[in-house]
Amino acid sequence: MKATGIVRKIDDLGRVVIPKEIRKGLRIREGDPLEIFIEKTGEIVLKKYAPMGDMLEVASAYVETLANTSDLVACITDMETIIAISGAPKSEYLAKSISEHVLNVMEERAIWSTYDDMPMPLIEGENPSKYKAQIIAPIISDADAIGTVILFSLDNNKKISNVEYKLVQSAASFLGKQMEA
Repeated sequence: MKATGIVRKIDDLGRVVIPKEIRKGLRIREGDPLEIFIEKTGEIVLKKYAPMGDMLEVASAYVETLANTSDLVACITDMETIIAISGAPKSEYLAKSISEHVLNVMEERAIWSTYDDMPMPLIEGENPSKYKAQIIAPIISDADAIGTVILFSLDNNKKISNVEYKLVQSAASFLGKQMEA
């Protein structure tokens, strides 16, 4: 564990304030759910709750099917990282932090693609020029954006069409409904 040197007192309602610098660095925003763990040593650990983590097995199977069906790279993200990928080296994408652009697509709750726009970085700090085609659909569960389904290509010969639009739309809808069940 890394010490921050910051000490906070618990108020009379049992609340503790997480400093703004830490919230910003960990992308914790007002209203975000935190999961509470207790270590055997008596430590309390707060983790940003990731509901898509419960769907890891389904997400992994789904991206394989999407990649095989579309002949594009398919991935699924939660609110912070890529949790499943097929069609590209896992080491380049799996568990990498998603970019602010992908977070914005989630917040806007609308499907985005390079059909109407320029490629965007999918993971933090990368150059988007390597992408030739992208389509991103937010996964909505119980009125909350909880992740995305992404199809992309690094090949100039592969473009986004209505078929890919319907694929990501269906996948995002299915995964959102699974989380509600």
